[in-house]
Amino acid sequence: MITKRTDREMIDYLLAAEQEVREVHKLTDQNPELTIKEAYELQKKLIDRKIADGARRIGVKLGLTSKAKQQMMGINEAIYGYLLDNMLSVEWEPVDYRRFIHPKAEPEIAFLMGEDLQGQDVTAADVLRATKYVAPAIEIIDSRYKDFKFTLVDVVADNCSSAQFIVGSKWVSPDSIDLAEIGMVMSKNGEVATVGAGAAVLGNPAQAVAWAVNKLGERGEGLKKGDIVLSGALSEAVAFEAGDSCLAQFDGLGSVSFLCK
Repeated sequence: MITKRTDREMIDYLLAAEQEVREVHKLTDQNPELTIKEAYELQKKLIDRKIADGARRIGVKLGLTSKAKQQMMGINEAIYGYLLDNMLSVEWEPVDYRRFIHPKAEPEIAFLMGEDLQGQDVTAADVLRATKYVAPAIEIIDSRYKDFKFTLVDVVADNCSSAQFIVGSKWVSPDSIDLAEIGMVMSKNGEVATVGAGAAVLGNPAQAVAWAVNKLGERGEGLKKGDIVLSGALSEAVAFEAGDSCLAQFDGLGSVSFLCK
């Protein structure tokens, strides 16, 4: 007989997997009836636990922002999670592979909010008005689930596979660039690994951020001045190992890179 886990047990389970850097079976193996609403509630409790342990919320991340990924997962909208201060890294310090289970790098466009933004009818234009800068970024995702395989409910509960992220040093006013038209090339160890464009992110990264604000608004939440928002991957994720380096170059936005030790 399969014993269902309580919310507290599921959070303990995911936290232990992350802290001990080991993969685990997905939550829905023992709790197959979990809904997406319950998964977001678990995610929030997971983040609240990390904040209670000393972490600080500094923004939001989006996932499954490409139509191709949504079709693959059998869904029709993106997902979101939270960014904490201990996830933010700088380019000049190598990332430590020992922190990860099976990491992958995703090239993204980061938004730095210049003012608070909350509501349930927020548009892409509203997002652009509230954004102070956009910048190149790489998110390192690292699902805690075995073989990086999960259902939509599982990945949301696990804070959308969040692990670490790096933001480039060139910050640009969103008024000066067409985000949908930005082209991107990401290389691993000097070889082109993937290419993409801003339009891959729900047609426009600002539209993706607007979607996230509206979803947060349903929970009485929003974005705060100073928040960083990772708007979603411009291409597929690239797996990497210790000793690898990744460089993402964006038209008009410069580049961002990391070395994994």
